[in-house]
Parts: sequence; C-alpha cells; structure tokens
Amino acid sequence: MRVSRRLMSRRVVSAAVVAGLLASAAACGGGDDDKGDGAAPAGGGELKGTKIEIAAKWTGPEEANFRKVLQAFEKKTGATVTYASTGENTDAYLGPRLEAKNPPDVAVLPQPGLMQQYADKGALKPLAADVVSEVDKNFSPYWKELGSAQGKPYAVLVKAAYKSIIWYRTEAFSNAGVQPPQTFDDLVSVAGTVQDSGTTPFALAAGAQDSWTLTDWFENVYLSQAGPEQYDKLAKHEIKWTDPSVGTALETLAKIWGKPDLISGGVAGARQTKFDESVTQTFGQQKAAMVYGGDFAAANIATTKAKVGTDAKVFPFPKAGQVAPAVLGGDIAVALKDGKGGQELLKFLASSEAGKVWAGLGGYLTPNKGVAPDAYSDPVAKELVAQILKSGDAARYDLSDLAPAAFGATPGKGEWEALRTFVQKPTDVKGTQAKLEAEAAKAYKS
Repeated sequence: MRVSRRLMSRRVVSAAVVAGLLASAAACGGGDDDKGDGAAPAGGGELKGTKIEIAAKWTGPEEANFRKVLQAFEKKTGATVTYASTGENTDAYLGPRLEAKNPPDVAVLPQPGLMQQYADKGALKPLAADVVSEVDKNFSPYWKELGSAQGKPYAVLVKAAYKSIIWYRTEAFSNAGVQPPQTFDDLVSVAGTVQDSGTTPFALAAGAQDSWTLTDWFENVYLSQAGPEQYDKLAKHEIKWTDPSVGTALETLAKIWGKPDLISGGVAGARQTKFDESVTQTFGQQKAAMVYGGDFAAANIATTKAKVGTDAKVFPFPKAGQVAPAVLGGDIAVALKDGKGGQELLKFLASSEAGKVWAGLGGYLTPNKGVAPDAYSDPVAKELVAQILKSGDAARYDLSDLAPAAFGATPGKGEWEALRTFVQKPTDVKGTQAKLEAEAAKAYKS
C-alpha cells in the first residue's frame, strides 16, 4: 500500500471511504440498469454516436459510483463513454499512450503538478469557452487558477478530499469532560485536560513513509495564521521558508509536538508510527483521544470496532490565526484530445448536475457552489462540505502537493523529512527553516 502513502491516503483509500465515512452501499450495488442511481433523464442526444474514453485511477466502489455519474452524462447526451483505470501511477499509464499519440479523450489527474508537467509538454487541450463558463459559475476563482497553466485553463476539479479536520474518540472526550476546541490554544488546553483524565491526547504519524501528515498539520496552521495570499506565495516559493511566518507556524506546532507526553509513544514512537497505525491506536486500541487524518481516515476507522458518527467524530482543525483553515486535496480532469465529446464531458463534470448525482452516491466531496450540503447522502459529509463552502475563497489546495515532488511528496526528503526531524527537535525552529529553504531551493530550481 505504499506507492506513495500521500497519494494512497487521499485517492486509493477513498475507495474504502465509500464503505466508511461517506458510504452508500446500496448505490454501489446496482448494475448499469439500476434505476436508483440519480441519473439525469434522457436528453436530446446531441452526442449520439460519439465515443469518449476517460481514464482515472479509481477502482472498486469509487469506480462504481463514478460510472453512475458517467451514465447520467450518457443518458443526457447520447454519447457512449468508456472508462479505463490507470492504476496507481497515473503518469506511467498515460505517458506511453501520449507517446504513441493514442491518449484517452479525458484523464483525471491526481495532482496539479502533473497537469503542469503535461501542459509544459503541450499534451493538454485548453478548456472550451463553455466549459470555462461552467467552472466560473460553480467554483471560486482559486479553483480555476489551480487548473490553469501558462495563463490558460486546462482542468476541472472533479473530486476533493477534505483535510482540515481532526478525528476524536467521543468516549475520551466525555470522560475528560471536554468539548471540541475552536482555536489552537484551546486544542492545547483540551489536550492537557484529556491527559489529566488518564488518556494520551494524540496519536501522531511521523514515520518516514507517512510524514505527509506533518505537512498537513503545518498547512492548516500556516493557512490560518499567514492567510491565503501568503500561503499561495509559499506554495510557489515566491517567499522563502526562512520567512518569519513559517517560524511562527513551527512555534505553534511545537506547543503540541514539543510535548512528548501528549503523544502516544512519545517522539520515538511517533517517528515509527504509520498513518493507519495512528488511527488504530486511537480507535482500535484506545491509546489516544485524537488523531489527524482528513475525511479519508474513515476507511481506517472502519477496520476497528468504532463507528463513525458515534464512537468517532470530527471537529474542524482549530484556528491558529484569523482564518478558519480549509485545505483540500483532489482530482482534476483534463482533455488530451480535440473533439466536442471530451469538452462536453468536462463541462458536465464541472456542473452542479453531475455533482448532485455523485454526492447522492457517497464517497464524494466538492467545493462546487452549486452542490448544497443537503445533496449529500451522509450526515458527516454534509458537515464537511458545509465547512468547505463556508470557507469560500479562503479554501486552498494542499501546499505540498503543489510543490515539486522532490520537496513536497518524497519520503525521507524535503518537507517530509524536515518536519519529521522537527518533531524530534521542536526547539530548532531556525534550523528547520534553513533546511526547508535549502531543500525547496533545489527542488524548485530543477
């Protein structure tokens, strides 16, 4: 399960999330003739006879739900859509097909960096004007910019993972007599009370393969304190990691990371702990009261006896500054071939119509403003999407996924390793900043 634990956690694991947090088992069970799939009624058939191939990495229940969304498009337009699974490494699948000049019409990419890579190679087709209009109608300008390269819009955000939540064990909070915190200082206070009640407050995954959790902690704190504009600058390396704002965020994290008794197994234990183990420690072994994990952690909770929504609940990542953080990961769709069919499919995927179909099936979140919380089939999903929509223009994509992979998504290197080392020595703020900047400078230059 370790192709890239970061990619696994937000995309492959999301298939299991369908069975956990956002599941709608009945929706996954029907075949192509299932009348309960929420598909749109038959339309004018303006694409009758048109064949479209779309490639994405989804399998299992996640693929089953996406196929129902594609069925809605087929019924509306008369087109025939073929789905191809790219497997874990999207680029490894698409690269040879692009070289052979036989790409699918549309591909769903797991990170914006890959879109930028393909755009630089001239492999993408810009979004048609009516697709851009659909994006403008349903998404804040940030998400359009995220899907753009060299000033041209190329991508539609089709599916998101929400990363600004912390999971907690309700029994532990009840025993300690505490409520979910709203600010980071409240979080530190709650942790102390939980500890006094006899429970270790946090399980922290800081293993070499799982240090992405540490980048997510940082991103939430940094976005809240520094604000969206500064966050964007850091993501583009327009400001250095030696900037005082980075130091402030690290000092804030040290309020928890710098107290080993607040962490299950202490610092040494955290540095050996994998993400799924941190969730198991919290909900399977009751060794901790809280764990960071984003919405996708529901898949791991489902492997324990704890039940999401009762034994395991979430609260928004507490504000460390003036901004309520809303950090998302997600999948973006691009056109690899010319033709009306692919552009029409992209337009549909950007619409509130497609979003509502998908939301009713489960395993789905989106910042699409046209998909209201009551469109979602799961009460926790309603809560999460309400947070996303409330954040509005302040919502941001995962910073480390926007960075070059050598800096933001490589075990044992870059941001992952610098923050992992910081957990071990949280007093060394300046040294950590220097290491982050040195690694970033190399990665962005290359």
